Amino acid sequence: MTRSPFTNPYVLILPGFLLSAFIILWPLFQLGNISLSEVNRFGQIRGFAGFENYLAVFNDPDFYGALWRTLIWTFGIVIGSIGTALPIAIVLHEDFYGRGLARVIIMLPWAVSLTMTAIVWRWALSGESGMLNSALMGLGLIDTNIQWLAQSSTAFPMQILIGILVTVPFTVTIFLGGLSSIPDDLYEAARLEGANPFQLFARITLPLIRPFLNIAIVLNTIYVFNSFPIIWATTQGGPANSTDILVTYLYKLGFRFGKLGEASALSIMMFALLLFFTLIYVVLAMRGEKE
Repeated sequence: MTRSPFTNPYVLILPGFLLSAFIILWPLFQLGNISLSEVNRFGQIRGFAGFENYLAVFNDPDFYGALWRTLIWTFGIVIGSIGTALPIAIVLHEDFYGRGLARVIIMLPWAVSLTMTAIVWRWALSGESGMLNSALMGLGLIDTNIQWLAQSSTAFPMQILIGILVTVPFTVTIFLGGLSSIPDDLYEAARLEGANPFQLFARITLPLIRPFLNIAIVLNTIYVFNSFPIIWATTQGGPANSTDILVTYLYKLGFRFGKLGEASALSIMMFALLLFFTLIYVVLAMRGEKE
């Protein structure tokens, strides 16, 4: 009996693979072409420029400041969200009265537009009439208003805190999926052997949710690295570009200064940096699982 070619799994996934490749590779090709060209502010290609756009980005001191802040921004939010989401997920995984309502409350920030959330926080952090200043003054912790978003020493840490808060619901969802896959028999057997809660977490929970932890780190790194609304809606990279990260710096290059060639070059560099990190982490994670 002749087997139909349409039962071959590679044939079945080929249309989706080709569509995904087109969606990803065609913009990359266009970006690469523009990054190597001389482009005016209206997007018209004037000629071949070689690596001049890349050199212009490297020679801009604002690029290095944005790069350093992007690393702090990404690392701070990813680690902070995982450290916050894991204990929340463990609590929500337990059987208690009102667990369904608690899960809904935790997921609510995920259902709200990220831009709208950032705008609400901008109002809350207002130096004159913000809710945070009012609450702190009501508690007697401060006696004068703090300009949270008008100075880099407080603006960037507050933006990282907002990023952690809006990333927690997604991370909790990932961890809940991992916790639900662990058989209860393992915990019961360990308790019979006299294991305490810390040993249960270190010897059973943490090793078995490691694949989900890897997923959370990779996906959150990609999302946070490219996150634009929080920074832009609160400070637009200010004051004096002191809260710019690469994605807001890219936006300014392309749409505020009209340097489309340099913006395209920076896009390619950001893609390469993110791809490099993701591949390195995935390889290390896979090696750790094999060991």
